[in-house]
Amino acid sequence: MTDQILSQEEIDALLGAMAKGEVNLSEEKRAAPAVVPYDLTSQRIMMREEFYALSEVYDKFTGMLQIAISAMLQRSFEVRIVSTEMVKFGDFIKAFSNPTSFNLFSMEPLIGMALIAIETNLAFSLIDCMFGGDGKPLVQNRDFTVIEQRMLVKFAQEVLSNFEKAWENVFPVKITLRKTESKAEFVHMVNPNDQVIVIAFTIAGKEFSANLYACISYLMLEPIKEKLSSKYLREKDIAYAWRPQLERLLDDAPVVLIAELGRTMQSLRDLLEMEVDDVLKLNAGPEDPVTIRIQNTEKFYGLPGVAKGNRAVEITRMLSAQGEHS
Repeated sequence: MTDQILSQEEIDALLGAMAKGEVNLSEEKRAAPAVVPYDLTSQRIMMREEFYALSEVYDKFTGMLQIAISAMLQRSFEVRIVSTEMVKFGDFIKAFSNPTSFNLFSMEPLIGMALIAIETNLAFSLIDCMFGGDGKPLVQNRDFTVIEQRMLVKFAQEVLSNFEKAWENVFPVKITLRKTESKAEFVHMVNPNDQVIVIAFTIAGKEFSANLYACISYLMLEPIKEKLSSKYLREKDIAYAWRPQLERLLDDAPVVLIAELGRTMQSLRDLLEMEVDDVLKLNAGPEDPVTIRIQNTEKFYGLPGVAKGNRAVEITRMLSAQGEHS
């Protein structure tokens, strides 16, 4: 304890320093931590695990669209993904100026509508390319003409055709263009507060570079959310990895195949009294179909006959898993 007690000389030195102002007795002020507002209802970063399969769709779509646009306009274009995020639909749609080419489409069997938006600069550059120009950006504060709208619809249909093909391996959908608009206030895809997944693509030509956006409602994808997750894809890949080996093993597996000519019912007494050359009457004749069983399960119907001197049965009809005709 004696080491912690100041001596008289140390006390005098401390009092002297305090009198001269050499010792700062006030508490050091710390800078207040910065407060960053956070909206708990907003999900700007899409959960990768939940929609992992969509990245495969976007990558495939990017390559297909680049080839399709280059072939359509007879010149070289580059298409790449810029960003993927989850935002409120109201925040997304109000960011566009007029005119913008909005193309609403359905994705059957999914319920609801999705959207392809071609921003103003890209729309006028594409129209210029369609008329033989180089697509050099032009500042035009006007709406699209009727001819320009038709050309943009044709371009949107080409985009949606490739978007449908990009979905084939993940979840096959039938995409149909339902409506086109040029003003954001007339686009009513979902409620403004509903979450949507927005994917931005850049289309770059020799003289221009602008964005195209795909917007899909979160509620639209929720019924197939499990099929889009990384866990489901891993299990699917494992199943496909084993499938060829299992198929090869099953190819050599022996099975019992029986062609049943007919049936009859006899009493035990009749069976005990049977002798050589006795005749059993069946419930089917030579013109009636023969039931073919595999592992005691009815699979086919056929007709009895002879092939190359051997008794044979010709398959005439296939049965479904429930035993119905197919």
